[in-house]
Amino acid sequence: MPVIAMTQEMGSLAKDVSLKLAEALGLSVMRHEAIERVADRMQVPTSLIGRLREGKAGVVERLTTDKRSVALYTAEEVFSLADSGNVVLRGWGATCLLRPVPHVVCVRVTRSLRKRVEWLMGHLETDDAEFAEAEVRRSDSAHAARMHDQFGITWGDPVLYDLVLNTDRVAVDSCVEQIRLLASRPEFAETPASRAMLSNMALEARVRAALKEHAATRDINITIHASEGQLALRGIVLNAEEKNQTESVAAVVPGVTGVDNQLRLMTSSRLFASAKQT
Repeated sequence: MPVIAMTQEMGSLAKDVSLKLAEALGLSVMRHEAIERVADRMQVPTSLIGRLREGKAGVVERLTTDKRSVALYTAEEVFSLADSGNVVLRGWGATCLLRPVPHVVCVRVTRSLRKRVEWLMGHLETDDAEFAEAEVRRSDSAHAARMHDQFGITWGDPVLYDLVLNTDRVAVDSCVEQIRLLASRPEFAETPASRAMLSNMALEARVRAALKEHAATRDINITIHASEGQLALRGIVLNAEEKNQTESVAAVVPGVTGVDNQLRLMTSSRLFASAKQT
């Protein structure tokens, strides 16, 4: 079940590549429905999530939006779709989130700034090159900041990808063929171990999202490790009630078959920092 994770750069033709790749291999594509689901979980307008992703959100929106929730629900969407297989995931940090999974092909599709500016000018039907370049640079800055904040990586680092394609020199159809060939290689064959790894990561993401949705556990920050439905919870919580509530919420998440609650209680509020997010 091929899983292709791709970058999203304005004007790079990555969208064209992803759509043709999906058509060639009979794969589904992660579409804008993901924005709607994330927005619904956070109970905010879909337009806000879109502006945050595109770097167009205002100062007040950036300061008041719960970025941790955006990251958690986004990760849940990406892992859920990847776990189902047969999908092309473009953007949403998919290349970073899925990089550890051996059978996932991580691809960066890029292009020179000049060509990307020309693309945007044509897309917007404008001859204002200065405006178009500013928009492309703003989009790049937003992506770079989000990837650094969420994953601690330098956006665009070629080491993060299995394949980097420059559409200045490589046609869209040729990009599709290169990705198709790489995905068919033995190195990217799905194995029971790689399949289990992805399923475990998807379950961990569901549990984190579930904890975020409950008032009693939404601010708790702990380590979650899943293995074939079994969860191990590690970290420090304020008291026994929080420990029990965390286990109760995690235990009813679909796919969880058992919980090993290794959470420890804070012995003194003066000695330990809270496990909660601030």
